[in-house]
Amino acid sequence: MTASAPTTIVDLIEKACARYAARPSLALRRDDGTLVEWTYADLLHRSRLAAWRLRALGLQPGDRLLTWSPSMPELPAVYFGAMMARLVLVPLDLRMAPDAIARIVASSGAKHLALGTGRDAPDPRDAGLEHFPTTTVEALAGEPGAAIPHDVDAQVAAWEKPRPDEIWELVYTSGTTGTPKGVMLAHDNVLASVALCHRILPEMEHRTVSLLPLSHLLEQAIGTFYVLDVGASVLYVRSRNPRVIFEAIRERRVTAMIFVPQVLDLIWQTIEREAEKSGRAETFHRMRGVARRLPYPVRRRMFRRVHEGLGGELRLVVCTAAFLPPALQQAWEDIGVVVIQGYGSTESGFGTCNTRQDHRPGTVGRAQPPGECRLAEDGEILLRGPQLFKGYWDDPTGTAAAMTEDGWYRTGDIGRFDDEGRLILMGRTKDIIVLPNGFNVYPEDIENALRVAGVRDSVVVETVPGRIEAVVLAPGLARIPQAGDVPAAQPSRMRDPAALRAEVDAAVKRANATLGMSQRVAAWRLWPDDDFPRTHTLKVKRDQVRAWAVADAPLPVTEGA
Repeated sequence: MTASAPTTIVDLIEKACARYAARPSLALRRDDGTLVEWTYADLLHRSRLAAWRLRALGLQPGDRLLTWSPSMPELPAVYFGAMMARLVLVPLDLRMAPDAIARIVASSGAKHLALGTGRDAPDPRDAGLEHFPTTTVEALAGEPGAAIPHDVDAQVAAWEKPRPDEIWELVYTSGTTGTPKGVMLAHDNVLASVALCHRILPEMEHRTVSLLPLSHLLEQAIGTFYVLDVGASVLYVRSRNPRVIFEAIRERRVTAMIFVPQVLDLIWQTIEREAEKSGRAETFHRMRGVARRLPYPVRRRMFRRVHEGLGGELRLVVCTAAFLPPALQQAWEDIGVVVIQGYGSTESGFGTCNTRQDHRPGTVGRAQPPGECRLAEDGEILLRGPQLFKGYWDDPTGTAAAMTEDGWYRTGDIGRFDDEGRLILMGRTKDIIVLPNGFNVYPEDIENALRVAGVRDSVVVETVPGRIEAVVLAPGLARIPQAGDVPAAQPSRMRDPAALRAEVDAAVKRANATLGMSQRVAAWRLWPDDDFPRTHTLKVKRDQVRAWAVADAPLPVTEGA
């Protein structure tokens, strides 16, 4: 960042649009197949239209504005327009339960709803908001009509600007039960994370496809604010169908992507299936073992067919928001794609991160100055720096409980440092299994061992004191093969139950052979659905899986054979 770095997000977008006015900025392929694409000049104009219309609705600085929409160019325009009008955004996620939305609406005191459109858009009636004051995001950021003054851009540009420390967003990180917590974010908090992106991401012509919801801070900070600040173009994809994702990545010749681990895994599975269909699976996996010892450009040439299917330009993946299995990171890096993993939360922004030069699998890097990271005596990760939130909305008690006396944020995560100072995540404090003998067991360690052994997705729980069991997702049993392996056929729920049990048993025994006595899995259960229950960032809702596991009958790991 230079001496003229933006001091607010409004400043950032105005400067970006001045620099890149004629470049493409945001795009969406609509349900009918047509492509809508805006230039940077379009984005600034539409943002100012949204700002003017929001004020015309009677909203005043400090008022809270709900947004509930799938990704579309109009949604960032409404975000920027709300900032220009000095409103406070309250994003709702499309996966939120109705009772959670009701609590968030009550807690925030929001006065208006900006609603998305399209076949995957939410219905306000589902959340009891059918009578809530509502305007669609398309109407707010749409082309000007007769009621819009001819000098609307000049008028909005002349409005009083927000301050760097002014709250512009409340992100609710809870709300499914109890009292939701609204994380207060100011311009300076988020710009600190954007500045970090400038330091750790390589300078390149960025083209990206956006898959994560814009209600999530990760997609806002990197996938919107940072990419616009560097003049990138973004295509919104509102499907998790691998074919649709592949087509979008190929069409845009994407250079970098932001993924959560589950989506990164989904695309990798598709790559593996294509290798199997072509009869080259064994060769593919052996080539990986050779490639990981070679420079990245050589790896890319070795797997040029895979890269052609991805548009030929994908070089960098940023992955965060959940545990990234080291084997999955290694798989992508084997074919020449650098995977940078970061660690943080809505409250903390980027706490630590890897870099393009230092991205050891299994670690989430170091704190980047001026941010700091340390461990409490019990191993809890503590963070401090300008990226930290301003507190919880209308909750001074909760804010105080989240901070130490000397100003460090208590993350609730447990970690350790490797021999070179990189942070390694070990799990959530609330998920640690404390055995009757006093040993601490971290579920993520066991889940990763299971993954390497052949179980692609599982949740490890303690069903009774001292008894560790694994809940297994059947569609994910295919393993990420290691160099020299002969890959097995992809399993499915239609397979013979005895064969399925034998495969899981074998995988669990392989994992147990690598684990300590206190970590070993005593039994496993087959999850009854196609996927685990997940949050909007695709983290598994462990409490729901744990509650089910306590009632369901396990399958003990067979001994002997």
